[in-house]
Amino acid sequence: MKNYFYSISLVLLILAGCQEKTGDIDYTDWSHYGGPEDGARYSSLSQINTKNVAQLQVAWTYETGDATERSQIQCQPIVVNGLLYGSTPKLNVFAVEAATGREVWRFDPFQVLGGENSWAGTNRGVSYWEDGADKRILFGAGNWLMAVDALTGEPIADFGEGGKVDLRKGLDTDREDFLIVANAPGVVYKDLLIIGMRLSEGLDAAPGHIRAYNIRTGKREWIFHTIPKEGEVGYETWDPTTISQIGGANNWAGMTVDQNRGIVYVPTGSATYDFWGGYRAGDNLYANSLLALNAETGERIWHFQAVHHDVWDRDFPANPNLIRIQKDGKWIDAVAQISKQGMTYVFDRATGEPVWPIEETPVTQSTLPGEVTSPTQPMPTLPEPFMKMAFQESDLLSLKPEWKTDIQAQLANALLGDTWLPPNAEKSIVLFPGMDGGGEWGGASFDPTTQTMYINANQIPWLITMSPNVNFENVGQANYTTYCGNCHGLERKGNPPAIPSLIGIAAKYSPDSLDYLLRKGRGAMPAFDHISKENRAVLVDFLLGKEESETDKKELESKSSQLNPRYVMNGYKKLVTKEGLYGSNPPWGLLTAIDMNTGKKKWQVTLGEIDSLSAQGFAPTGTENYGGPVATAGGLLFIAATKDEKIRAFDKETGALLWEAKLPASGHATPAVYEMNGKQFLVIACGGGKGTKSGDSYVAFALPDN
Repeated sequence: MKNYFYSISLVLLILAGCQEKTGDIDYTDWSHYGGPEDGARYSSLSQINTKNVAQLQVAWTYETGDATERSQIQCQPIVVNGLLYGSTPKLNVFAVEAATGREVWRFDPFQVLGGENSWAGTNRGVSYWEDGADKRILFGAGNWLMAVDALTGEPIADFGEGGKVDLRKGLDTDREDFLIVANAPGVVYKDLLIIGMRLSEGLDAAPGHIRAYNIRTGKREWIFHTIPKEGEVGYETWDPTTISQIGGANNWAGMTVDQNRGIVYVPTGSATYDFWGGYRAGDNLYANSLLALNAETGERIWHFQAVHHDVWDRDFPANPNLIRIQKDGKWIDAVAQISKQGMTYVFDRATGEPVWPIEETPVTQSTLPGEVTSPTQPMPTLPEPFMKMAFQESDLLSLKPEWKTDIQAQLANALLGDTWLPPNAEKSIVLFPGMDGGGEWGGASFDPTTQTMYINANQIPWLITMSPNVNFENVGQANYTTYCGNCHGLERKGNPPAIPSLIGIAAKYSPDSLDYLLRKGRGAMPAFDHISKENRAVLVDFLLGKEESETDKKELESKSSQLNPRYVMNGYKKLVTKEGLYGSNPPWGLLTAIDMNTGKKKWQVTLGEIDSLSAQGFAPTGTENYGGPVATAGGLLFIAATKDEKIRAFDKETGALLWEAKLPASGHATPAVYEMNGKQFLVIACGGGKGTKSGDSYVAFALPDN
């Protein structure tokens, strides 16, 4: 017992020093996206530690009961005043007792919004705000921002219109018929909720402007134009003749607020169309950028663009970490942003000055007609990349000769070996890191007591194949290319099991049932109710193999003013064998620790296992992983994320695996760590999906009572 209290006292002393250096942040708090208010994904709790983690057992399970085919739960729950808040596969929001998992309330947003089984995308968390007795949960459901009472789950009637705000409105555009999904929770600063949104990947996308809403009223208080208006800084980096029709440059990954400085740090994604940018000549500010905005007013303080004129879909994928590090004998308050391209960008929070040099490096140029790519791209000298940076011939999967032969055949007419290979008209290119990273939306964990950052990554090659967009004499084909082609491919073959084939769809759907599916969406497929009824009807006919009439064609062409890309990408495709194994040598999943005082890697280990390969004598290969890690003062790093349906604990100093447990479905989310009534809990959402079976549960782990 004496040893136990000694260890607790030591941890408290360390934490006290840490809090002094980091603005007195409470690292036992888990009430924000990313846990504490700085998004560290770090807990100062140490009841569960390296000595006893192997004793963890299930403390409670909360089953939501609404999983569907290909549904997911990507939510990292928050814990406030004894209640754990999260969301279900169908985007019901709930509160359960954090100590027991007993449901306190549950709210179905579609009781207010209408639209039975309407698609609203995924939800990665909720936001909490309080002022005295007024306590609110704010969250996104499709294109709606909603507010409910945190104690009862009842809608806040005077927030917006009956508890809801339509995010399609207030974008300073003439249109409102956009696909918009509020998937990442907004961040709270005083009485403001600052929020981004997920958008279409095509030229029908909305502009990804950042907005702040008054939490009491739902009124929009400010907007920052990520695609600048004429006269605003950055407008000169676009083609002025088309800029008003370009979308994207949005924040779908979440944000982080420095509450003391009043700065919100906003990572943004690509401008549309993602893979051919002939309509958007120039660097395209503020796409692919980290923005530092005045949280009170939305004014730009500084920005950094990581990819100029993106044609690789290299969005910034996660909310940044606010870190405090020691370099050259001085403490620096910094912001660190991980990326899909396997690099981490680190800046002084106040000035935006890079902590380590970032060098503009010459890169390969596009040969696609009409495309002009940037001659250079910014490359950080440190921190070290957290994965391989290029896919070479020597990296081809060689675990078995027949697998290597399969991959070689697929790459017979492909280009590889260059991180910055642009899409090509004649040949496929190997995109590595792939479209799902590198780093992904689970984000990084930062230990403020050791200045160590922990990042999980996918190390998987993808293929980009471009095709001329020449078949626009067929309006149905044009609509399919615009709305469906990126996912299902121009040949409609999909990428099973995650993206189904559409070949033979007439055997499963009638015109009415297919139109219903398009309007409502299902699983990972978004709803296309923003498409006009006429265009949707032509798309249905095309998918079902029916000929379109000349009258329909002329009427739709006369109404159309939308830009269409000259070249289109032929579907999201990973490079895989016939058996579904990734086309590179493992590891396919990585977990890396980086000393952020030096920028050097401390350790790197494989993350995840494929049982069928282990049974054949192969060492663990790692798996695709979605969801982030959490470090603790108990010397542990917790992470689920992998497709093998496990949650694990690693020694945060060495990377040694100390514990793992099987989950009811893959935990494609970030865990929550908190304490209730003197007991420490670890909770993970087990929603599956992403090519694995779907689930509906939150599972809490704790040490035995004895």
